[in-house]
Amino acid sequence: MPHWIRFEHAGKARFGTLQNGMIKVHEGNMFDMPTATREILPLDAITVLTPTQATKMVAMWNNFHALAAKLGLSAPPEPLYLIKTPNSYLASGQLIKSSPSYTGKVTFEGELGIVIGKHCKAVSVADADKYIFGYTCVNDVTCAELIYKDSTFQQWTRAKNFDTFGVFGPVIATGLNPAELTVKSILNGQERQNYPISDMIRSAQELVSIISQDFSFSPGDVIACGTSVGVGSMKPGSKIEIVIDGIGTLSNEFK
Repeated sequence: MPHWIRFEHAGKARFGTLQNGMIKVHEGNMFDMPTATREILPLDAITVLTPTQATKMVAMWNNFHALAAKLGLSAPPEPLYLIKTPNSYLASGQLIKSSPSYTGKVTFEGELGIVIGKHCKAVSVADADKYIFGYTCVNDVTCAELIYKDSTFQQWTRAKNFDTFGVFGPVIATGLNPAELTVKSILNGQERQNYPISDMIRSAQELVSIISQDFSFSPGDVIACGTSVGVGSMKPGSKIEIVIDGIGTLSNEFK
């Protein structure tokens, strides 16, 4: 099944399908009957962009049984989530940067991303797959020490929304069963996370259905499914890779 990619070539943002290092360029709307052209570009001739221009990324908390058990948490009665904003979005191959305003620990979180393919509001679990375009890799970067810095207010939004902290890509894979996927996080060549999506407290379809009762999704929006055990910190100069077989490798350096 196709792997869709957005890229920049000759100063213009474009998109197409990627196979064996070659991109078959398409025109129109990726999510609404895109048209294949005759143009073929090699991957080394383009700059990878985030695979969508999401209006929002919904990031889950406490959505894996293994991590909940490690932290002594119960399964929440409904999905717990926050929003990552567009200023944070970063493509594979680009630099993750912290800010002079923060000098504490910065963590990686390897996650599966659900990519919405069409306008979605109050859909059922049974119909959710009709609204899922495909899946991508996510690194939910976090200033861990900011969250509980102020005892009167947990700063989840600030901690997770520095510029470059919403890393996703490099492609959107279609035609996958997410329950069969495994997420790996590799820091400087050493595996730090390796967990199955089948351990999610709520499935991809349940997340789309339940959250869409609260608000609408637009084509290209992303739900980051949350992470499991093995989250760790990155030091400047680190290379972090999020690997999901069947999708690809999201690779970035942390400056």
